[in-house]
Amino acid sequence: MQKITPFLWFDGNAEEAANFYVSLFEDSSVLNVSRGPDGKAFTVTFQLAGQAYYALNGGPHYSLTPAFSLFVHCKTQEEVDHYWETLCANGGQESRCGWLVDKFGLSWQIIPDTLGELMGDPDPAKAGRVMQAMLQMNKIDIQGLQQAYAQQ
Repeated sequence: MQKITPFLWFDGNAEEAANFYVSLFEDSSVLNVSRGPDGKAFTVTFQLAGQAYYALNGGPHYSLTPAFSLFVHCKTQEEVDHYWETLCANGGQESRCGWLVDKFGLSWQIIPDTLGELMGDPDPAKAGRVMQAMLQMNKIDIQGLQQAYAQQ
């Protein structure tokens, strides 16, 4: 068991959210659903890509915020596109610089590994051009980053 587990607060849709999330990632599953006397899910434990999470149907008292997000490492543009489109669908909202909020209110960062590699270049001019390109994007475009990096 991992020592620290993210605990997410939902307003009645924790089970729906967990089922949606586990459908997106390999090595993912709903592990347990505890139900209240009314039969509705109270807590849900689930795994995403091997990482454990708890979800609580805690009611409307608190809501998820972009101050907490899930960062998804992507190897290809196809992977970026898949997660971006799926998480933005049916009420999700795009944001800037690879961030989005899904239909349940959870914030995600869908980030290609290329971004960190290019921004980590020791040449500050190259890294700066990549950062400026990224700041103009909603969904991160690897080809756009590479073009900014290669400019003279």
